[in-house]
Amino acid sequence: MGISFKMLAAAGILLLFAVTAATSGDAAQPQKTPRTEKATFAGGCFWCMEPPFDKLEGVLSTTSGYTGGNKKGPTYEEVSAGWTGHAEAVQIVYDPAKISYAKLLDVFWHNIDPTTPNMQFCDAGNQYRTAVFYHNEAQRKLAENSKLALAKSKPFKGPIVTEITAAATFYPAEDYHQNYYEKNPVRYKLYRYNCGRDRRLKELWGAAAGH
Repeated sequence: MGISFKMLAAAGILLLFAVTAATSGDAAQPQKTPRTEKATFAGGCFWCMEPPFDKLEGVLSTTSGYTGGNKKGPTYEEVSAGWTGHAEAVQIVYDPAKISYAKLLDVFWHNIDPTTPNMQFCDAGNQYRTAVFYHNEAQRKLAENSKLALAKSKPFKGPIVTEITAAATFYPAEDYHQNYYEKNPVRYKLYRYNCGRDRRLKELWGAAAGH
């Protein structure tokens, strides 16, 4: 029996359906999401610690918050009073395929004054201490090595008092603190200027300040 035109047409339609389905299936496959890691740093006022990290390629988000203390679910007023043990901090979610933890550490150091215990610029109290809160052993080693290297190469005389300690529960700050420099640019710039942050950073780091 010969093969009719109708049979050939039907076979062609079936083949077309198969190719279309296969192509659609490939297109519908979700893109692979990047592996992410966290980094947590305390560098005084958390408003001022978000901007230098937000501009880095590979940083996916920054969140201002509180960590390092004992009070569960602390408020800004409680942390500001200085009795919770928490420090104002920023937690960074980043793509390690695009930016290294070593680079984040470098940016951290050049945006703080590591010579003042329980104080940053115009803000005093243990809530304004500087700290690296490491999330794993690799981060701990990198943080400690960077601190040792900095102690040998630092362009200032004062000792480095920044603590390196294991990350604890991180409590995000109230919504109005998040991205404060974008929500309230004038107030942010006035605070930063009046606090003498940039002036002191330049004294410490020179041209590398803020980078």
